[in-house]
Amino acid sequence: MAGTIQAVRGMNDILPTHTPYWQHLESIWRELLPSYGYEEIRLPILEKTELFKRSIGEVTDIVEKEMYTFEDRNGDSLTLRPEGTAGCVRAGIQHGLLHNQIQRLWYQGPMFRHERPQKGRYRQFHQLGVEAFGMAGPDVDAELILMSARLLERMGLSGMVGLEINSLGSARARAEYRELLVSYLSDHMAELDEDSRRRLHSNPLRILDSKNPRMQPLLERAPRLQEHLDAESREHFARLLAYLDDAGIAYRVNPRLVRGLDYYNRTVFEWTTDRLGAQGTVCAGGRFDSLVEQLGGRPVAAAGFAMGIERLVELLMESWDGEQPSGFPQLYMVVAGPAAERHGMLLAERLRSALPWLRLRLNCGGGSFKSQLRRADRSGAQLAVILGERELEQGVVALKPLRGGGEQHVVAESELVERLAGLIPSPAS
Repeated sequence: MAGTIQAVRGMNDILPTHTPYWQHLESIWRELLPSYGYEEIRLPILEKTELFKRSIGEVTDIVEKEMYTFEDRNGDSLTLRPEGTAGCVRAGIQHGLLHNQIQRLWYQGPMFRHERPQKGRYRQFHQLGVEAFGMAGPDVDAELILMSARLLERMGLSGMVGLEINSLGSARARAEYRELLVSYLSDHMAELDEDSRRRLHSNPLRILDSKNPRMQPLLERAPRLQEHLDAESREHFARLLAYLDDAGIAYRVNPRLVRGLDYYNRTVFEWTTDRLGAQGTVCAGGRFDSLVEQLGGRPVAAAGFAMGIERLVELLMESWDGEQPSGFPQLYMVVAGPAAERHGMLLAERLRSALPWLRLRLNCGGGSFKSQLRRADRSGAQLAVILGERELEQGVVALKPLRGGGEQHVVAESELVERLAGLIPSPAS
């Protein structure tokens, strides 16, 4: 007998016990993002490999080690997207959405990186991405940060995260700083770990983000990028911080925050938490003003952020401490006996018509009265509606509270809609 087939390592099933948390988060951003004027764009999961080599950079860990890349039947090199910004820019260029226009876009979906799976880091992971095009000033940077703060607040996670922010300056200023940094690190080669030596000439700014405790004293003494910013970038950053101060957003300027992708410039920021171990970043973003031109379009100012949905779900479940979000049934209908099963089907449909917001699960598949009540309890429903042969004859149902105590009581079937509307009101009321 053949063995069972398991999921690919690092690509996890999201089971029904967890999907209500995902749906809760999705409902928040589907309501909030349009209130800021952002529109949804839906992007393909597969892109041409060249897109990511040109955008992320060929000497990054993502391109060198982590991408899922293969040749299709035509011999074209395709890649499962490791992040969403490049695809969003590609779509904007291809469909003429960016030149001399302002666009506010958002997307969500799975991304893929061949990393070592651990809590908060998976090979298939999901992101919410938000991108703004055609606005060069710090005002849109501030709006993105304020919007991310409001998203986290609506999710109930504000007390679990903190904001770090930095400026990478212009490409020219960063190139000059890079020479200083490489010179400094080269003078201390013996203190560099293997990973930092590999990055020294390909991506030296990423060394600043090293988590190796042995390297921290060396990095603390390193030249600071902020001291080498061009005047325009310094002014941009100062105005951004003024917007955040006006809005009462707490932040920490982190001079070693550089972000992992090559295309960032000027503003970079991260919302981080200490609740998820090493995988502490739940939202990250910044400006990427050169990316549109880098991918073949005309120069367009751009900024955005991405949120890791798995990490948000982990925090949400911790903050709710076992409380179940909406998505679980509110009502479970127990039907005992052939006549009750037949009548219960019609009654359930009438309730759904009269109370469209009601999440009602009808017992199907038979079972004894006792086993149906166990199913009702395991479903997470607040209330059971019980319909047996005796209730059917009398034109009544029994309402049994399943959460929070309370006594079972009998209600005339003709009054059931009104009673349930009082017990489980519409979210809009």
